[in-house]
Amino acid sequence: MPYFPIFLSLVIVVRNHVERIERIQEEAAELLSSLVSDYELIFVDNASNDESVALLKKLTGENGKPNLQVYALTKEVDADTASWVGLENALGDFVAVIDPLIDDLAFLPAMLEKAVGGMDVVFASNTKKQPQSLAYRTADAVFNTLYRSFNGIHLAKEAPHYRVLSKRVVNFILQHPRPAMTYRHLPATGGFARINLSYSAEPKAASKKYLGSSIDRGMRMLVSTTHLPMRLVTSLSLFGAVANLVYSVYVVAIALFKSDVATGWVSLSLQQSGMFFLISLVLLVLGEYILHMASLSNEGPLYHVGQEFTSAHMTRRDRLNVEEASERLSWHTTPVIEE
Repeated sequence: MPYFPIFLSLVIVVRNHVERIERIQEEAAELLSSLVSDYELIFVDNASNDESVALLKKLTGENGKPNLQVYALTKEVDADTASWVGLENALGDFVAVIDPLIDDLAFLPAMLEKAVGGMDVVFASNTKKQPQSLAYRTADAVFNTLYRSFNGIHLAKEAPHYRVLSKRVVNFILQHPRPAMTYRHLPATGGFARINLSYSAEPKAASKKYLGSSIDRGMRMLVSTTHLPMRLVTSLSLFGAVANLVYSVYVVAIALFKSDVATGWVSLSLQQSGMFFLISLVLLVLGEYILHMASLSNEGPLYHVGQEFTSAHMTRRDRLNVEEASERLSWHTTPVIEE
């Protein structure tokens, strides 16, 4: 196995996985301890309603596991937002994000090799997918088609959840007003050196995905990551104005060249036309956009960390203490010169 002289942060999001957490921690710690010179495991508990938080608190105790950071959220959020909680609190030179039930931790060395070799962003996709319903697959295909037409990338294939990011990519995302929302696609569209890898591994367990919440999240991503919805509003407005002008010219031409026009038809047609449908459509899209912008300004933060725990034993602190002690020793020691 290769060895990398770096400090790596590994972000793991869990929810109601109390029976798996300790095994996940042990497997990750065993791999990272022989893979990198220093590491930290960042567990983000996505508002579990089992004993997950109590177990994570125990693992960070005096006799618990080393190099462990825990952030327990007060309410459930989407996976990308939960992942960002760990990312913005990570201290490593590189940050890896993994779903322990779907992604293969054993593929991390291959990803780190590319990252240390100069890639700021390394994505990894599992070719073996979890079973999904026809309705979910259809909605997912529609969303990714729209997202690709708006932003130029296929989100599922070109910016999957499993990734390794350099610290400067994380700092770049932090400069955006809503990094938790834009974290998913910015590494793929920000112009950084990136590479997409693929592997094949059976998912360890099936995680439930609900169509309703996925559609809601997809719509929020579409309107928050691109200006094209507003461009749609302006385009429809322009089309409505042009079409209305053409129809008005047509009504006037009928009035000038036709003698058997019904009384009142010309004035009624000029005032009431089929353009009400287009106007209503424009108002609908504009209204949805305004509602979204209002929600951004009024809803407050997307998440709140209710509890935070840190391991009593952090290996990087031990090394810092050794260095400080050696510096103090060299400072207070006066060399003796024999004549």
